[in-house]
Amino acid sequence: MAAKFKKITPPKDGIPITIAGNKLKVPNNPIIPVIEGDGIGRDIMKATRRVIDAAVEKSYSGKKKIAWCDIYAGEAAMPVYGEVLPAETIKAIKEYLVALKGPLTTPIGGGFRSLNVTLRQVMDLYACVRPVRYFPGVPAPVTHPEKMNVIIFRENTEDVYAGIEWRKGTKEAKQLIKYIKDEFGIKIRTDSGIGIKPISVTGTQRLVRKAITYAITHNRPSVTIVHKGNIMKYTEGAFRDWGYELAKKEFGDKTITEDELWSKHNGKAPKGKVIIKDRIADSMLQQILTRTDEYDVIATPNLNGDYLSDACAAQVGGLGMAPGANMGDFIGLFEATHGTAPKYADKDMVNPGSLILSAVMMLEYLGWKEAAIMVEKAIEKTIINKTVTYDLERQMQGATKVSTSEYGSWIIKNMI
Repeated sequence: MAAKFKKITPPKDGIPITIAGNKLKVPNNPIIPVIEGDGIGRDIMKATRRVIDAAVEKSYSGKKKIAWCDIYAGEAAMPVYGEVLPAETIKAIKEYLVALKGPLTTPIGGGFRSLNVTLRQVMDLYACVRPVRYFPGVPAPVTHPEKMNVIIFRENTEDVYAGIEWRKGTKEAKQLIKYIKDEFGIKIRTDSGIGIKPISVTGTQRLVRKAITYAITHNRPSVTIVHKGNIMKYTEGAFRDWGYELAKKEFGDKTITEDELWSKHNGKAPKGKVIIKDRIADSMLQQILTRTDEYDVIATPNLNGDYLSDACAAQVGGLGMAPGANMGDFIGLFEATHGTAPKYADKDMVNPGSLILSAVMMLEYLGWKEAAIMVEKAIEKTIINKTVTYDLERQMQGATKVSTSEYGSWIIKNMI
């Protein structure tokens, strides 16, 4: 029986996505909750919905259609609920499993360190998935941006992002400093803030499992575990070790290690085998520049993934072209990776690319690949034709500057 809501009105022409046989069962008219977002979210979400609706209509001749369901978080939730993250919003995402979200700002005094982090934690969306690829024509700071084509799986619930920390001078910080000195003989300066960095077998292995599964199902040749295990041996070093253990135990017939690749196969991977390798985080930040095309799927703890995903995006045009999703076992929350840019709010001028491409990820997750491919190709054509928003136009010789809504219209016109 469908969930009942007080201030959310599910569309009558939609059917909820369900889980059957450990997979999503997607109807032709799925109910998809949508959070418009704060600041520029209002502009980019309008453009995104138009583009996605057009692609679905053109791809399936009206046989499929998304039944959008508006839900509320951030500034838009305050007049409706009197709070920035109402329980009904979380309930709706859990009920309907797949949702699209614009950027959110956490208001000062809003009660949350970050609305985005809170959404991930309360729904256990443990994998931040960030594809980074190049679209021809996008201005880029590197010589060969086309070599970048990676999918980053960033652990989303642990590491320093768990938020377990105490300010300098607080009772808790003093107690912990004293305890560590008394029990373990380790001296920490008394004027220190204290944070705890948890990394678990559970958190590590479910993230690596998702990354390897993706590599297998999408015919990607390798999964690279990125860590700082040479220094943090029992957290990030353990992340590496537990990742290898999971690969061998659960995917032993479909994976080989990089060591085995050279010791047994002379550097040539057997057909159908995914190579599991690892890199130290600081080395990886260099190699993603100098040996870009050697990497495919990347699995990393939270903080490393934050650095790496932005560094990769910078090589192909920046966060405006970088989609993302936060995913659990079944729930997928697809979102723009940039902020709310309030000074541009309601000016119909910013690039909606990140959110549109996040919605493309959503279409792929639904199994609607034809519509996803149509949008990507239309974006490519629009950029090559140099009809782009101001952020790209100012870097492209001979380009025509268009508004957010016009950019969406051009993408629709370029759909084939």
